[in-house]
Amino acid sequence: MLFWAIAGTMAVLVAGVLGRAGLRAGPLAAAGGEDMAVYRAQLAEAERDQARGIIGAVEAEQLKTEIARRILDLDRLGRGHPPEAAMAGGLVIPGLLAVVLLGGVFALYHRLGAPGVEDVPHAARVAKAVALRAARPAQAEAEIAAARLRPVPMAPAADYGALMDQLRAAVAARPRDVEGLRLLARNERSLGNLSAAAAAQAQLVAALGPEVTADDTAALIDSYVNAAGGTVTPEAEAAIVATLKMDPANGTARFYAGLLEAQTGRPDRAFALWRDLLENGPTDAPWVPFLRNQIAFVAAATGVDYAAPPLKGPQAADVVAAAAMSDTDRTQMISAMVDGLEARLMATGGTAAEWAQLLTALGVLKQTDRARAVWAKAQTALAG
Repeated sequence: MLFWAIAGTMAVLVAGVLGRAGLRAGPLAAAGGEDMAVYRAQLAEAERDQARGIIGAVEAEQLKTEIARRILDLDRLGRGHPPEAAMAGGLVIPGLLAVVLLGGVFALYHRLGAPGVEDVPHAARVAKAVALRAARPAQAEAEIAAARLRPVPMAPAADYGALMDQLRAAVAARPRDVEGLRLLARNERSLGNLSAAAAAQAQLVAALGPEVTADDTAALIDSYVNAAGGTVTPEAEAAIVATLKMDPANGTARFYAGLLEAQTGRPDRAFALWRDLLENGPTDAPWVPFLRNQIAFVAAATGVDYAAPPLKGPQAADVVAAAAMSDTDRTQMISAMVDGLEARLMATGGTAAEWAQLLTALGVLKQTDRARAVWAKAQTALAG
């Protein structure tokens, strides 16, 4: 409301100044027209006096020269218009200019601004973002809250369950067994035991020590965020920092870094990260559909009108290569695509069609236990 009051007052003042200038130009123009008539009369009178012999030729020439100088000065000042035209021009032109300018300002604000929304200075926005970042729950707290909203995972088949019990016992007996931890993290996640999967991945990263890779810590980010119900916790942020230190171009870390910024009130930073990732990153990454759906909203919050670049279909060579694959290679390719789709849906959710696509693919691959876990997750994700 204060903005509109200030803007309206300024508009009235500007229009008043322009109008006053126009009104002042009218009398000046009228006076200029009267002076011009007087000078012309004087010039004609000087010529008549010379013709009658009242004044000499030299005196007449001097007088006419002085009158001509005054006429030129008056014409140079632009006051030779008729009074009516001057009055009309002095009022109409400034008035039209004021209407056009003010109309353009309000139209521009209506398009780019946010009428009715209270202004939030940059410093206040930054302070709020810092507060949101500090108020995030720790990983354990976020996992407890997320677990309350998730359905209890379905029990696996008896033989698979027995194998999992053996794997858990073996890892408990050998807590630094890297291969055992990798298997445990992967299978706990397949069963929908997201907190157990995150714990196993964290134990794996610790066991690897200096041999840990960016892929290992990126998998830890993903496990942490999944277990926390999509929240990028301080523990996940630490894993992001560790991953980017080893691999600044790591797509998983950059995606979750953007998600952290979006969750803590910095859409400007999220947009910069996600735009670069979407335009220059891998086109088949699991986060690409999420970015394509969400980046326009983040851009709008930043004040940018942005549309995701068009999708690129497979090249002809890719189709030929896929057709020439053996059944084993093709199955591996499909499994990799399914893994990517599952990772994205588990992390960020998706449409009902995408969940159905994942369930269908798992059915084709005859991974029924994994499909049960996905079905349970889908019921929670699509409960609304």
